[in-house]
Amino acid sequence: MSILEKLEKNHILLSDGAWGTFLQATGLMPGECPELWNITRRNDVIRIAEAYIKAGSDIISTNSFGGSIFKLSQYGLGDRVFEINKAAAEISREAAGDSVYVAGSVGPTGKMIITGDVTEEELFNAFKEQSAALEAGGADIIIIETMSAIDEASLAVKAARETTKCTVIVTLTFEAGPDGGYRTMMGVSPSEMVSAMKEAGAHIVGSNCGNGIKNMIGIVREIRSTDKNIPVMIQANAGVPELIDGKTVFRESPEMMASYVPALIEAGANIIGGCCGTTPEHIKEIGKILGR
Repeated sequence: MSILEKLEKNHILLSDGAWGTFLQATGLMPGECPELWNITRRNDVIRIAEAYIKAGSDIISTNSFGGSIFKLSQYGLGDRVFEINKAAAEISREAAGDSVYVAGSVGPTGKMIITGDVTEEELFNAFKEQSAALEAGGADIIIIETMSAIDEASLAVKAARETTKCTVIVTLTFEAGPDGGYRTMMGVSPSEMVSAMKEAGAHIVGSNCGNGIKNMIGIVREIRSTDKNIPVMIQANAGVPELIDGKTVFRESPEMMASYVPALIEAGANIIGGCCGTTPEHIKEIGKILGR
């Protein structure tokens, strides 16, 4: 059964948690390319996927968030985009088997059309290359995440839809404003996101990163005020990151995050997981609320 068919049957799905946090805990050093671990430290990467699957995840991501040509070129790896992304999907596919969906992770490129440092065609081609490689490695889903600009997110969605047969999810990162509303760093509201991403062809929309899980409830409500039917995915941080003694700390415990899950579901979320600072323990506790 496809993920969209499951969602149509009112299943609430559990996604995975943070990958970057896990990689750092496993030994990823500052300035090191996380995606190169798909080649050089494959066993460490597959253990991350396996840990989230053991915790109950229905959807497992890939270690490819910074896998665009723009990001990989910063490490001198611009000519290895297909190889690295395909390997990322193959690793998660091996861990997932046939019972768990694999979501190929596509993050922002760090380039902005509005400033003139990249063209629409260049962005589209970058997302096309990455999406094709993820599908070739076994991804069922392309998840375009942590976006803030409508134009970049739209191009990523269109590239994934035109290049692959995968289900396409897109999540933007919103912050709470002084007026109580939510906006991305580029000024996009959840309502504006829904309309634009549907037009681009996204199957599922939502939000990740940025907020602790409590603020995600308001974001889901605004999404639902715009569209009552499109599936919504939420992957919250384990609280707002704090820098303490040179280390980034996330204060929301697994139990604390899980306590907000019923309200998220009531607001209209269909897929729930975690982002920065979350661990397999966070996912396991959320899963308990979902009856895993």
